[in-house]
Amino acid sequence: MRIISVFFGAALLLISCNNKGEGTSSYGDLKTSGSFDITEEVVESSEIAKENKEVTIDRKLIKKGDISFETDDLTETRSHIEQAVKKYNGYISADNEYRSSQNIISNLIVRIPSENFDPFLNEISSKVERFDNKNISVNDVTEKFLDVQARLKVKKELEERYSEILKKASSVKEILEVERELTNVRSEIESMEGRLKYLQNQVSFSTLTIRFYKEEVSKTYSKSFGRRIVDAFSNGIDNIKWFFIGLVNIWPFILLIILLIIFIKKRFKRKE
Repeated sequence: MRIISVFFGAALLLISCNNKGEGTSSYGDLKTSGSFDITEEVVESSEIAKENKEVTIDRKLIKKGDISFETDDLTETRSHIEQAVKKYNGYISADNEYRSSQNIISNLIVRIPSENFDPFLNEISSKVERFDNKNISVNDVTEKFLDVQARLKVKKELEERYSEILKKASSVKEILEVERELTNVRSEIESMEGRLKYLQNQVSFSTLTIRFYKEEVSKTYSKSFGRRIVDAFSNGIDNIKWFFIGLVNIWPFILLIILLIIFIKKRFKRKE
């Protein structure tokens, strides 16, 4: 029994000595071949925490739409759209109007809070008799959003670890190496945060492109037959004037061609 007690006491003493030796660490222990390989450790700890925690997924959906239709009154239609935009707390991000050969076309790009997209679209549609084009799409970016969030969390944990290492760094070389890695990590963090903000903006505000137009009868076709004959005669006189003006502009070439024809005729006569 005494021998067993002595053996058991020695084993306990040996284990306590090993634990003390493992508890001490230095900056040099975290450093491997001049670089710091702590990303894998942070990623593993993040994955373990993710597995142990139940996460409620909030779907991230980006809604976009494109509609076009004809209207009898451009001003009234525009006023109706602007009132609906204000009613549903949206804003117009682009507005342009142009004229084609037979139409006057207005093009609006509207940003509407996602929860108000369907009511807004229904209110606009209530004044439309027939759509020339109506295309609504929903893009699920939940996976992309969660992926960026997870990578951002890992990078922030990595930033904290590098900050801790920087405090323990003793030489100038070690400080410069850690600061370089810290700068790279912070740059990646800013890029990911910008990506998250963009995705969140696209999710929070849906985009609807509204194109409406009014047919305009061309003035050429609205003229009477007699008037069109008079205009054609007048255009013919103008064309004759421009023809003679063109001849005057190229008179040296005409003179040169006449002299060349005379010279060729004389040559043929001499040969005969």
